[in-house]
Amino acid sequence: MGRKGGNSRLKRQMAPSFWQIKRKERRFVVRSSPGPHQKQHSYPLAIVLRDILKVAGTLREARKVLHEGIIRIDGKVVYDYTRAVGLMDVIELVKTGQTFRLVPKDSRQLVPLPIDNEEKSSKLVRVTSKTTIKMNKLQYGFHDGKTVISDLKMSVGDSCRLELPQSEIKDHIKFQKGYSGLIIGGENAGGMGKIEDIKDGLFSLPKRVVVALSERSVELPVDKVMVVGEETPIIKVS
Repeated sequence: MGRKGGNSRLKRQMAPSFWQIKRKERRFVVRSSPGPHQKQHSYPLAIVLRDILKVAGTLREARKVLHEGIIRIDGKVVYDYTRAVGLMDVIELVKTGQTFRLVPKDSRQLVPLPIDNEEKSSKLVRVTSKTTIKMNKLQYGFHDGKTVISDLKMSVGDSCRLELPQSEIKDHIKFQKGYSGLIIGGENAGGMGKIEDIKDGLFSLPKRVVVALSERSVELPVDKVMVVGEETPIIKVS
């Protein structure tokens, strides 16, 4: 019979360029399972535990740690070692009391940023979809796969601060000029500055945004920038 399940392995040479792994050590590495984040913009949880946070020395040890139920993602216990973790996800190591938020930094898409216990119940998400459902209610989809029904008037590109683990919206940040924007992809990933201008898209060009960095301004597609606050970020992102 043919194989029905997907392959959980990925050739190391084919892994996303931002993965911090030894590409010539072995042939294969764990593949992210379909889930909240796209494969090209996420890590499998086992890779984070073994290669980045160093809480496990092997894949077997990483799976054992997860089996103990001491790893939480966004406030919920996770057991799946292939679970995709990505931008702004909060990873909590219950036994050691350490908590990390995955953020862009120094041109890398995802870097674990240590955060305090007061911050582990907050997560910043970007609005990626807006749909009208029954009773004329609005359902919003976020970059991490979560969806929320809300009476707030938001637009695609705006950001929200969610209260974890129930994913309740606590703050709404409009994507507009004068606010602080965090670059979440490309060679400028991790850069943060004021949004100077938002340019409408053309037939051959997507909608773009101009962000003022410390020494220069850069123009990027809007999906590469996440608004994080008015004057300063409302949560720790760098």
